[in-house]
Amino acid sequence: MASRRSSTKRGNAGRGKNEKPSAAKKKAPAKKAPVKKSAAKKAPLKKRAPKKPSLPASTVTRPPKKPAFNAKTDSANDPNWVAPVWDDDVLLGAHVSIAGGTHAAPARGRAIGATAMQIFTKMANRWAERDCEDAECGAFRAAMGETRIRDTIAHDSYLINLASPNETLRRQSIESFVGELKRCEALGLTYLVSHPGNYIDDRASGIQRNAEGITEALSRAPGNTILCMETTAGSGTAIGATFEDLAQLIDAIPEPYRARVAVCVDTCHAYSAGYDLVNAYEDVMRQFDDVLGLARLRVMHLNDSKTPFNSRRDRHELIGEGSLGDVAFRNVMNDARLARVPKVIETPKGTDPTATDARMLARLRGYIAAM
Repeated sequence: MASRRSSTKRGNAGRGKNEKPSAAKKKAPAKKAPVKKSAAKKAPLKKRAPKKPSLPASTVTRPPKKPAFNAKTDSANDPNWVAPVWDDDVLLGAHVSIAGGTHAAPARGRAIGATAMQIFTKMANRWAERDCEDAECGAFRAAMGETRIRDTIAHDSYLINLASPNETLRRQSIESFVGELKRCEALGLTYLVSHPGNYIDDRASGIQRNAEGITEALSRAPGNTILCMETTAGSGTAIGATFEDLAQLIDAIPEPYRARVAVCVDTCHAYSAGYDLVNAYEDVMRQFDDVLGLARLRVMHLNDSKTPFNSRRDRHELIGEGSLGDVAFRNVMNDARLARVPKVIETPKGTDPTATDARMLARLRGYIAAM
């Protein structure tokens, strides 16, 4: 800001505002001392950058943050909620919250009429590990006994990357993966679903690192839980966007450990990776059988997609409300080859997961014999 100048002139001090000096006392006006301009005045004013317009929701590349589970708004805790009961053999359910402990998950599965259920066994976005103590395992099994759930699935931590070329991260990932397998065995879970890693440097080297990490983990955590490697959407350096990737990964795992490894197909991921489940469903199933064998398909994630076919993006949408629409899910739900494959949804849940999931599962059952 420029410095202020004084308006008082020499010789005027003590007089009124309008009083003039007498002629006898009048003196020549004194020369004004030069006033230095401040640096602030010399500097040009900076123009404010125009405010950037906010991007419309459709152009945002990051997925919206999922709302935290709130028991107060969930219908599973509403005494007036009537849980659906389905008189069929369809293995269908959802990923449900373990808020309050793993023993709280089965009741949430029962509230949506699930016959299959997926959970996390710890916080998926943190490295902190934990063991499942006997009391927890007993409470979980007792709660499961009050449901019609026949297949249980865990999803491993999102932080794990067994294919990483960074040895520190890879070692941390292997230790975390061993913990995942041990918790699954302790809780008696049927399957553990895992995303293949990101190779970062070279695909073939990444697949080999991934296979070696899986082999070590399975050797250190024996048990009955089947590991299902999940198809991915194909973004970045992720392994698993093609059936050939998964076949190469599984073939690189030696026996007897290979016998514990299978595949989970995610409909959103497969469609985004270029497998057209809408217009070429039979061709996709034939490709899977030729490359991997249908016997290796042990779990399915049923998710619609917010993005178009072959987008290479992983953005889940409510069943029948995305780019896959009704057709793909009618195909899946009426495929006799998949009758014994447990299917779980990972679709948006809103503020009431129980009500939303129950509605999606009812919609999927409504597709049966509706070709």
